Amino acid sequence: MAMSRSERLGTASLLLLAVCVVIVAALVTGRGPNMDYVPQMAERPVISESGGPLYVQAHEVTIAEWNRCHADGACTLLLRPPRGGEAEQWPATGLNWLDVNEYLNWINRVSRHRFRLPTAREWYAMAEPVLPEEPDPIFTDPSLSWASDYLLEQRTGRRLQPSGSWSTTEEGIADLNGSVWEWTQDCYIDNSDTAKTPMCPAYHVGGEHEAVIPFLVRDPARGGCAVGAPPPHLGMRLVTENALPAIHSSEPG
Repeated sequence: MAMSRSERLGTASLLLLAVCVVIVAALVTGRGPNMDYVPQMAERPVISESGGPLYVQAHEVTIAEWNRCHADGACTLLLRPPRGGEAEQWPATGLNWLDVNEYLNWINRVSRHRFRLPTAREWYAMAEPVLPEEPDPIFTDPSLSWASDYLLEQRTGRRLQPSGSWSTTEEGIADLNGSVWEWTQDCYIDNSDTAKTPMCPAYHVGGEHEAVIPFLVRDPARGGCAVGAPPPHLGMRLVTENALPAIHSSEPG
């Protein structure tokens, strides 16, 4: 049975409306973040170096998160958890500056959101509540200060632990005082805390004591400059100045 002219117009209008809805939904989805790739963020922001809110990843990037990047062909390294461990529960470590930037480029693309590394000043500001106070030296002779620093640093637990094994700040940021030192975006140049350059040879990493690591180093025991013992592990944590929907639970992974 043939449709009348008014019925045909009504059907055409409904089809046009449906097409418009699909187009608008696609545009809105394309502009918003892809929450399938957005990591768990801390419950509350801290203050960025510019004075605004800074939203911080609750835990260091995990092995499971890292390997999604590797599976997409964007990260060179394939990481494995300790024997018997779950990739979702362990921080990604053994990362140099080039590795970290592979991950940053990938996560910003797939999440449709801008993440970055914290500055050294931001890192130490957020970590200050959980970092230990500077210990008294074992030796008071200035010529033996290196030995004092070294022996005191050896008291720190240096074994890699699962995510969430260390302290958590009031904002919900975990493991800042753990055995993983985290890359910052700040280049190390004498007498300059703010110099940043793509050709920088070494960067500040955040941890229990100050450290500077050459950009190609993955194992800090084999290279790097620090106060006392070298950092045991190198990892990363994402931050962003742009708020995200609070849909993640408080558990890692």
